[in-house]
Amino acid sequence: MSRAALPFLQRLQRATNDHDLEALVDCFAADYRNETPAHPGRSFSGAVQVRSNWSRIFTFVPDITAAIVSQAVDGSDVWSEWEMSGTRLDGTLHRMRGVIIFRLEGERAVSARFYLEPVDESESTVDEAVQAHVHAGETP
Repeated sequence: MSRAALPFLQRLQRATNDHDLEALVDCFAADYRNETPAHPGRSFSGAVQVRSNWSRIFTFVPDITAAIVSQAVDGSDVWSEWEMSGTRLDGTLHRMRGVIIFRLEGERAVSARFYLEPVDESESTVDEAVQAHVHAGETP
């Protein structure tokens, strides 16, 4: 495991759980790039956008917590599985799970491939999900 990987993940988790915006932004390089392959329009660049995103998250989910479920390292790439949860200001549950693959340089992330998604709390089955995704608007 890369020497920087575990300390990076721990710093990011601690900053999130402490709601420490400055410490969280410090985990990212100024020219950080975030790719969101499942939602390409959500990709962005820059630690300024990281600050904006997390400022809103801390405001609207004031009790957010983050847990690292699993991690693996491949060179400068850190694969991490996360669960984040809290309560939005309107009282509804906020829960996200997924994988973030960070690329580190030193102690900061310079890029990430972001696969964190809201948890679908519905009781739909796998058959219903497949039907909805491959037969949208079509009946067999």
